[in-house]
Amino acid sequence: MNHPLQILNEYYQPGDFIIGGIVSQFFMLSDSTLIKESRKMEPIITVTKNYQQVLALVFAVNEIKENPKIMPNVTLGFHIYDNYFDAKMTYQSTLNLLSSWNRPIPNFSCGIQKNLVAIIGTLDSETSLHVTSLLGLYRIPQVAYCFLNEKTHLPFLYQMVPNEGFQYKGIVQLLLHFQWIWVGIVAMDDDKGIHFMQTLMSVFSENGICTAFTKKLPTMISVFDLIYLIEYTKSMSLSLNMANVIVLSAHIQTVFALFGFIRLEKLENMALTAMNKVWILTAEWDFTSNMYQEGLDIQVFYGSLSFAIQSSELLEFQRFLQTLNPYDPKGDGFIKVFWEQAFNCSLPGSNTDEGDREHCTGMEKLESLPGPLFEMRMTGQGYSLQFLSYEEPLGITLAIWALSCLLISTLVLGIFINYRNTPIVKANNRDLTYSLLFSLLLCFLCSLLFIGHPHTVTCHLQQTTFCIIFSVAVSCVLAKTITVALAFIVTKPGSKIRKWLGKRLSISVVSACSLFEAGICIVWLCTAPPFLNLDTHSLIQEIIVECNDASAIMFYSAVGYMGFMAIVNFVVAFLVRKLPDSFNEAKLITFSMLVFCSVWISFIPTYMSTKGKYKVAVEIFSILASSMGILVCIFFPKCYIIMLRPELNCKDKLTKRQS
Repeated sequence: MNHPLQILNEYYQPGDFIIGGIVSQFFMLSDSTLIKESRKMEPIITVTKNYQQVLALVFAVNEIKENPKIMPNVTLGFHIYDNYFDAKMTYQSTLNLLSSWNRPIPNFSCGIQKNLVAIIGTLDSETSLHVTSLLGLYRIPQVAYCFLNEKTHLPFLYQMVPNEGFQYKGIVQLLLHFQWIWVGIVAMDDDKGIHFMQTLMSVFSENGICTAFTKKLPTMISVFDLIYLIEYTKSMSLSLNMANVIVLSAHIQTVFALFGFIRLEKLENMALTAMNKVWILTAEWDFTSNMYQEGLDIQVFYGSLSFAIQSSELLEFQRFLQTLNPYDPKGDGFIKVFWEQAFNCSLPGSNTDEGDREHCTGMEKLESLPGPLFEMRMTGQGYSLQFLSYEEPLGITLAIWALSCLLISTLVLGIFINYRNTPIVKANNRDLTYSLLFSLLLCFLCSLLFIGHPHTVTCHLQQTTFCIIFSVAVSCVLAKTITVALAFIVTKPGSKIRKWLGKRLSISVVSACSLFEAGICIVWLCTAPPFLNLDTHSLIQEIIVECNDASAIMFYSAVGYMGFMAIVNFVVAFLVRKLPDSFNEAKLITFSMLVFCSVWISFIPTYMSTKGKYKVAVEIFSILASSMGILVCIFFPKCYIIMLRPELNCKDKLTKRQS
């Protein structure tokens, strides 16, 4: 028997039972038969992102081992090999797992035996079938996490993702939704690619979608035929010009071939025909190779639509990733090459050309790597929708704060109603006090409109409701300030302003100020109403579900008007703050407006510099902080006298203090 190829990259951990793993992290451009004599393979391209598959298996086995309730008195181990995206190496790795140590000869028992119970892998349907063709002979199950033909039924092959038939249906639904019915198809020139094209064309025909062209990308065997590739590049450019929407069977080989085609287009000074196209990519898609991305204008694929397999997040997995160290591999034959490629550094004993690379410290952080190189999450490379939710800590915290303030304002209102006939409540217009407390209660309540998934109705209500309710609250404070100022003036002999005091003045001030703000909001809703928007540009790999204000002028006009009223409030209250003690509510109003203005002045730059859900959180914080500032500064001192110093809450005491 010929000496087998030596697989350099493996990861072993002993156990009573062994879980085998076959992964695809290193990619060989050359045919493996060309290097048989050396019996040694050096990885050419490192698909750094696929290292997560190795770590996921290691993490899962360790979790099982650490839980005595799952497999008591039995240890579970693993043995992981790389197949280098190659069919021959897939067979070699499978034989290694089936055989005893150091001798890949099945059915030969000598030395320590592996107790292989299952194999997990691979990324590709073709290599999965290679594996199961051997495993079926030994009745060993294989768990595959790749898309398989819906007609594939093998007794020992278990599929962990939906069959590819669901993906075809998803592609058709997407095309029909956007009414894209003139579509091109690109796939690899192999059995897998041909099956993809034939199946998709049939599904397109059944749903009234026309196939503009089909294009097969050349296999790696023909990569070295430069003349053929140049001619093929010209042919590919002509095909891509035939449609604006292209469906790509995005297997890893297809991705590499497509990148190579785009590179040749640039070298030949041809216009990038892949630009300004809508690419629809199957779930295997990834910008996985750092080497291929260097110098490549990846904006070709900006705005592409990619299918992804739905999965749940594991926070424990992220904590496990943070413990990795290339200087302590613990049998991991993948980590050193991964670390060097991902962080562009060199480790001792490395076979790579160091060049200008710095030495790896081992303290590099995986979370600092961009998503195309490595994912800390298990939820794939797809976009996730972001909005401020009641199910996340930030949303829960703000909601609890709002409800707490709502409860406090309700208690304060209850206290003032219960002690409505006492001098401190009757002073400075009792009805105005009730109106102010009720408007503050609504202010706390309206902040909840900003939390949760936005809809068209909530988008219309959020800013307008907040502005109108807040203007009522600020105008109530302004009416109280004017009342304090005029009340002192009318005590002077010969004053003619006495007739303006009372409910008429309060109602006039509150109504006029509030109606003006309401007018701004009505104009806003009639000319440029806020709308539900999906922001795909502000954050990488995040789609922000937000309410777009539509008109920045109207938004800042509404907020600016409230700011103007608050400044007038502050100035008037400051000027009359030294009136006699019985009129000292002006001092409380001064402090409340100082807090109010400070909050909203700091709001503007903060609001403009934040994005996503944090932008919404800033506005909620400002609403709650400014409202709480008014409540605390104006009403807490009075509640203190009512509840804890009732002896001061009498007319004689107030008159005595005034004299």
